[in-house]
Amino acid sequence: MFTGQLPLVRPGAGSEGGIPKGPSVVALGGGHGLAASLSALRLLTTELTAVVTVADDGGSSGRLRKDFGVLPPGDLRMALAALCDDTDWGRTWRDVMQHRFTSPTGMSGLENHAMGNLLIVTLWELLGDVVDGLRWAGALLGARGQVLPMSRVPLTIEGDVSVAAAGAHGGPARIETIRGQAACAVSGRLEEVRLIPGDAPACPETLSAIELADWVVLGPGSWYTSVLPHLLLPQLRQALTDTPARRCLTMNLTLDTRETTGMSAADHLRAIRRVAPEFMVDAVIADEASVEDRDEFASVAAELGAEVHFDRVRSSGQRSAHDPLRLAGAYHEVFTGGGPSRGGR
Repeated sequence: MFTGQLPLVRPGAGSEGGIPKGPSVVALGGGHGLAASLSALRLLTTELTAVVTVADDGGSSGRLRKDFGVLPPGDLRMALAALCDDTDWGRTWRDVMQHRFTSPTGMSGLENHAMGNLLIVTLWELLGDVVDGLRWAGALLGARGQVLPMSRVPLTIEGDVSVAAAGAHGGPARIETIRGQAACAVSGRLEEVRLIPGDAPACPETLSAIELADWVVLGPGSWYTSVLPHLLLPQLRQALTDTPARRCLTMNLTLDTRETTGMSAADHLRAIRRVAPEFMVDAVIADEASVEDRDEFASVAAELGAEVHFDRVRSSGQRSAHDPLRLAGAYHEVFTGGGPSRGGR
């Protein structure tokens, strides 16, 4: 009989592989960016909480969201997979969660569904609770930390894109509104983004984790569709502003994406400032090869209250991928760098 109570033990339990307890860290983001920060942070601490965007409407997640009226599980699945142990148990379950079904004909109802998405939705249906389902999934995987949604309500991202006028003579650009995370991510440079519903409540467990954290880490990730949404949700923005935790912003390795075309590293920081002017940051981690104008970047970071830490954090084999060990080293330097919190925080 399914009781809904978490198991007391799991295979391989009782050992954290020599990882110290470390500081309590809350990492916010979505998709591959959040997975990158989690892969590094789990090497430093066992007190780790991932807070995930819930606005995805594409692929397997979008289909399950539409068909069952649930939160899109894809980014939650990726966060859980990133927290798996480097053991046979962890690696196996990581691969199971990430496995996608493909049929010879491409016509199966399971086509392109991720196994982890189906498992998470199954637990939600059995337990009737989003957070309990994620905790059960984490226990099964032996995840180092917990995964929480930013909201228990499925959200929609709406963005404004500047579109050049057609025709030989051109004319003034017009603003086109794009709805949906999948569409916004490929529509071109976004000028503004909004969440629908704009007053959705933040997940209570997420707010508690932020209040009790030692460090809050935001980014890397798709800037307008994975990073900024955390500052667009009123309750979550307030919690990130008021928390006594110190705050670290992790920059992307590739700045010129479809949604940030033409934006410099400093422009990325200005977008944070524009969306949440009251949100202050203690430290910014940037790859040394990703910022062209370091003086401008450091100046804008200072407006956020932050000290910039330039380091080599990209993978040697993939220019657009963070190296977990290098990024962990950068986080360790920031976390142990010390210095009193501003304003008595």
